[in-house]
Amino acid sequence: MHRLRIDQDIRSMSEFRTGIASFMKQVHDTKRPLIITQHGKGAAVLLDVGEYEAMQEKLELLKDIQTSVSQIENGKGIAHTEAKEMIMKRVIK
Repeated sequence: MHRLRIDQDIRSMSEFRTGIASFMKQVHDTKRPLIITQHGKGAAVLLDVGEYEAMQEKLELLKDIQTSVSQIENGKGIAHTEAKEMIMKRVIK
């Protein structure tokens, strides 16, 4: 996801309502999220679908890494050579 530009990527709900098509195009073209405010506070984020999917994939990977670290810390890890053997058996079949 590209870095947010405060002067371009934060809009009020009323601005968003009147220019929804142009804001959708902006999000698609720039790949930057659009923050929508209501009563001066953040209310929603408009995000390009591809950027959202990439973000979800990264979150899943981070969760997997955290699970792995937790398992290793709790003594549930296996040696690299053992893991490699298990994977090779699956691949060779």
